[in-house]
Amino acid sequence: MVRNIIIAGMLMSSYAIVAQDMAQDSSEMHVKEWQVMDPEEDKAQGVSAEKTYRTLLQGKSSRKVTVAVIDSGVDIDHEDLAGKIWINEDEVEGNGVDDDGNGYIDDRYGWNFIGGKEGNVEQDTYELTRIYVELKAKYDEIPEKKIKKKQKEEYQFWQKVKSDFEKTREKAQQQYDFYYGLQKNIVRYNDLLKAYLDVEKLTIDDIKKINTQDSTILAARAVTGMIFQNVGPDADFEALAEELEEGVEYFGNQVHYAYNTDFDPRNVIGDNYDDPYEKGYGNNDVKGHDPSHGTHVAGIIAANRNNDLGINGIADNVEIMVIRAVPDGDERDKDVANAIIYAVDNGAHIVNMSFGKSYSPQKEAVDKAIKYAESKGVLLVHAAGNSSKNIDTGKNYPTKKYSEDLSANNWLEIGASSWGDDENFVGSFSNYGKNTVDVFAPGVQIYSTTPGDSYKTFDGTSMAAPATSGVAAMLMSYYPELSAFQVRDIIRKSARTFDHLKVVKPGKDKEKIDFEELSITGGIINAYEAVKMAESMTLKKGN
Repeated sequence: MVRNIIIAGMLMSSYAIVAQDMAQDSSEMHVKEWQVMDPEEDKAQGVSAEKTYRTLLQGKSSRKVTVAVIDSGVDIDHEDLAGKIWINEDEVEGNGVDDDGNGYIDDRYGWNFIGGKEGNVEQDTYELTRIYVELKAKYDEIPEKKIKKKQKEEYQFWQKVKSDFEKTREKAQQQYDFYYGLQKNIVRYNDLLKAYLDVEKLTIDDIKKINTQDSTILAARAVTGMIFQNVGPDADFEALAEELEEGVEYFGNQVHYAYNTDFDPRNVIGDNYDDPYEKGYGNNDVKGHDPSHGTHVAGIIAANRNNDLGINGIADNVEIMVIRAVPDGDERDKDVANAIIYAVDNGAHIVNMSFGKSYSPQKEAVDKAIKYAESKGVLLVHAAGNSSKNIDTGKNYPTKKYSEDLSANNWLEIGASSWGDDENFVGSFSNYGKNTVDVFAPGVQIYSTTPGDSYKTFDGTSMAAPATSGVAAMLMSYYPELSAFQVRDIIRKSARTFDHLKVVKPGKDKEKIDFEELSITGGIINAYEAVKMAESMTLKKGN
């Protein structure tokens, strides 16, 4: 029992460190909806959308712009997205007929590429897992000395995949065991002591009063006492257990699904997965089982600015085309490629892609779709990722790079900035890259729409990408003569830069670096300056 007390104490100490870090992050002063505010007028490092509408765009006419959101799904019935969801007017809802002949039956609001007649994919494996399974069957039983010369390169790749998979799977298992054990102990000891003391809620004074030789009660006292010591006298054990449940679920999904080599949900779709260019599969369920992420993204771009509800989206004359292609796990290249093509063929001006992964076995199909979008003048906006890594050298797919020497010209790669000044200006999780990430945008503590007419705060480059898509939609709406390529260049050239601003480099070592070294532009997007530049360009063109 003494050993159990020590282990439990170690777990609580570890949790205390995590809790303190979380508390420090959440205690930073920031304003709800800071992403639309102005650094000078509002003292918030937002994109200056409100200032832009109030000044430069006041009284100007605009056209409606369509932004395709490729994501987990969107709650199309959310109160703050009313009138902001794209509708395929050529498709009769629910009649089971492909009225517009585009190959997708009843695609009234968009399409779901991870569903079929039998239902939807909810969880899926990581791409790393899928590659591991494929190559394991091919090479695991073959001694290296028997590998043929033409197989050497793939065999070496298998060795890397095997190492990456086994290392990351083990880490996920450890994290799951930690959160599961910690959450269970908190619930157990909280319930035990409340019953023992006959109280409705534990206090630190209650803990101090315990005087017993019962080893179980002593263990509970040691654990709960340590929580009070590290978290504070107001520690709420029910709330802590609820927060930890999110960790249990997150790492549990990794263990049970993402890294599970026996799990394959693809048969529910009914497609030929070996054909990356197959079309016409899926269903019209654009919500899916959990559209939280996609709904949050959609709200950042398009939440109704003319009602008294919730939040203001960045773009005021915009509609969201919903395309579901991202499960709980890694999206598949085939679905991403088809989602981009669907968006382009159905009139999207901008495609927002708040997802990414480290491997892309069918990259050729995705590249072909990106080139198609480029040929049609559609802007692609992609989140740089949340691994605190330099993607100049690390991998983050999909990517604008067709090869080492050739890249798409209709692409914006977005890192996440924060409301903080000086060293806390960058999201600690954000990927970066002097040659790969174009610009940063608000992505820390972003308040937006979530399913069921609710609103929550999320972090991620997933939030920074739609902030950029919103500014791009603003430009395309008020200056329709601008091409996607011009809008891309305007957003880059109008980015707000900072002279020798030292920030904490994303990652664990807390190294300081010039902000300008983290992206191509060295700045964050700024709608006000972008509109000024767009106005200047169109006036010159008119003359």
